[in-house]
Amino acid sequence: MTATEDSAVSEQERAAAPARKAAAGKAAGGTGTAKPAKAAGKAPAAKRTTAAKQAPTGEAPARKTPAAKKAAPAAKATTKKATPAKKATGKKATPAKKATAKKVTPAKKATAKKAAPAKAAAAKASGSKPESQAARAKRAARINSALAEVYYYAHPELDFENPFELLVATVLSAQTTDLRVNQTTPALFAAYPTPEDMAAADPEALEELIRPTGFFRSKAKSLLGLSAALRDDHGGEVPGSVDELVKLPGVGRKTAFVVLGNAFGVPGLTVDTHFGRLVRRWKLTEQTDAVKVEQEIDDLLPESEWTMFSHRTIFHGRRMCHSRKPACGACPIAELCPSYGEGETDPEKAKKLLKYEMGGQPGQRLKPPADYPGRPAPPLPSRAPATGSAATPDADSAPGAAR
Repeated sequence: MTATEDSAVSEQERAAAPARKAAAGKAAGGTGTAKPAKAAGKAPAAKRTTAAKQAPTGEAPARKTPAAKKAAPAAKATTKKATPAKKATGKKATPAKKATAKKVTPAKKATAKKAAPAKAAAAKASGSKPESQAARAKRAARINSALAEVYYYAHPELDFENPFELLVATVLSAQTTDLRVNQTTPALFAAYPTPEDMAAADPEALEELIRPTGFFRSKAKSLLGLSAALRDDHGGEVPGSVDELVKLPGVGRKTAFVVLGNAFGVPGLTVDTHFGRLVRRWKLTEQTDAVKVEQEIDDLLPESEWTMFSHRTIFHGRRMCHSRKPACGACPIAELCPSYGEGETDPEKAKKLLKYEMGGQPGQRLKPPADYPGRPAPPLPSRAPATGSAATPDADSAPGAAR
């Protein structure tokens, strides 16, 4: 291009500049035509954005079919119908729960009422609550009745034919068994059948006859003394009162009540080792002194039962309620005994602890009563071992002491 042509173009551009400025001004001020164009240009972008949100994977959004439109109201209707049903069910369930609660409550109360006596009995048995005198007397009567059913044949376990023989046998029974006494007295009474005969006996000969019973020297002294007293003061007869009996050498309240209850029919309690141990186990008394034990048990039972209650208690102590290992599992009065469980509670093992007729063994009497269910005791062996007098008897049953 030549210089002339170049200048001509420049002049044309300068001439066209005002026209371009005017056009730009009109575009900036707007005549109403530019805005619709811009709006029309933005609309497709908005549609694309909506479509992109609805179908991010590029797929077209699903449209509701006429069937779906019809199903929607049906679902709403079903939901509305289900709500009253649930409400109705809820209303019905509430009374049912209440009714169930009402039915269960009496059962619980009944169970509680049944459990109450058991808890009270357990409390009494454990000693946590003091037992009244009336309740103790009632329990003592029940114990006596239960023992009477089991030991219907209870009796004094000493062989005797008259009051004098019973008195002598009871004195000899200190610190030995009734069996040993019963095996010894046949020869003794054959040699000295009356108080007069025994009072005149040679001391050494008497000692030799009673040697198998133990403590024979002390016992011989007592027998000679009481025989002389019967001969000199009572005409050879055994007195029938406690006051007179306890004045005899070697005779105490225990021996006196044995004689009175079994030879004269006078009621009395025989508080020996077995009797004292059992009434304390039964919590009928806490006393250890024989006289105090006698007084407290006297208050619990009628006088007519004193003698037989003594026999039943002693029978139970010798056969079942042993000192070291009582046979609790075989005990007929377990439910009445606060000390249940001190011994063997297994029934089978407890049976093996029973003695005499209850354990299939011979009894203590050579001549037992007709109603005795066991076997008689065997006679004294030909050579019985002498026990001597080395051991020390307790105060209550010492041969030289009042029994």
